[in-house]
Parts: sequence; C-alpha cells; structure tokens
Amino acid sequence: MTHQYNVTGVTCGGCITNVKRAIESVPGIISADVKKEAPQAVVTMDKHVDTTALQEALKQYGNYQISEFSEPH
Repeated sequence: MTHQYNVTGVTCGGCITNVKRAIESVPGIISADVKKEAPQAVVTMDKHVDTTALQEALKQYGNYQISEFSEPH
C-alpha cells in the first residue's frame, strides 16, 4: 500500500536523505520517495504504519514533521 504525506523542514538534498532514511527505518516501510519541491513523501509499506511512528522516527534526524497529506490552501 502507498500513502502520501506532507513533510516540513526539508530544505536541501541532505534533508531529503535524512527524511528518507528515517522513514525507511520504521518496520513495515518498504520505500519512501521524498520531494523537496512539494514538500511531500510517498511511502510504500507492506502493512499499515501509523503516522505517529513516522513522526517518532523523524525526531532522530532533525527538525522534520510529517502529517497526513492535504492539499495546500
């Protein structure tokens, strides 16, 4: 299953690497495609992973926040 998330705090290529690494470290995550321009992440998982688990993983890598996808207002 694939889910889309909003991500804040991504400002450079290093940030993309950190966020991708953090998300992919969570059990059940297969892959993460992180984009700075959007900024969002498309996450593929083999079982449902709660957003709070992703938020906790990101805390280890910097000042990044992840939330359920919503269109910009």
